[in-house]
Amino acid sequence: MPQLHATALLFDMDGTLVDSTALVESTWAGFCERHRLDLAEVLAFAHGRPTRETVGHFLSDPDLAAAETRRLVAHEESETTGITEVPGARALLTALPPHTWGVVTSAGRRLAEVRMAAAGLPLPAILVSADEVTRGKPDPEGYLSAAAQLGCPPQDAVVVEDSGAGVRAGLAACGRTVVIGALDTYDDVAPRWTDFRGFRVAPPRPGVSGVLLDVPEPVATGQVVEAVAR
Repeated sequence: MPQLHATALLFDMDGTLVDSTALVESTWAGFCERHRLDLAEVLAFAHGRPTRETVGHFLSDPDLAAAETRRLVAHEESETTGITEVPGARALLTALPPHTWGVVTSAGRRLAEVRMAAAGLPLPAILVSADEVTRGKPDPEGYLSAAAQLGCPPQDAVVVEDSGAGVRAGLAACGRTVVIGALDTYDDVAPRWTDFRGFRVAPPRPGVSGVLLDVPEPVATGQVVEAVAR
């Protein structure tokens, strides 16, 4: 069985730990209907990015963009219908030592707390939200911040992502990045699994610090050979 070793694991939230697809798509559908925008185009841009950046990209009026951002965030923070864990996420997070993992999300802190709770997932000690960064994904700022707060050199962390913007942020910040879900654009550079089923925290080994995971064979092996070893 392959193993994944890192001093720290840095997880994205939506699409990686939390399945909020239906809610996210319905929220952006309402936005597109109000402003006569193409839903597919908006969703393609929005995936992995903070709400404010997506709204600002499609609405040129700053006052209108600010009002729409407030509307969208308020709706998302008050609605949890259909939100579930990505399979295996709860079992993995509850087994990880608290000092070995964090979450870096394009959601605001309040929204992250709401969705993690709705999915039945524990909150990490280190959570870097859209409120704590000046540049959202694909900029590496959030992942670099989380690694620093965990006392982990970026090159010793592994980023776990599901979106193109997030993967680019992870590669820029830490290099070692793996994918959860259906995103196959980065199969040549990042190992990919469908979800976390079969992920297990392995017993500590003498002289090996951080966290060691037993993982199933990935859907795509990528080329990050230092992240997945026999």
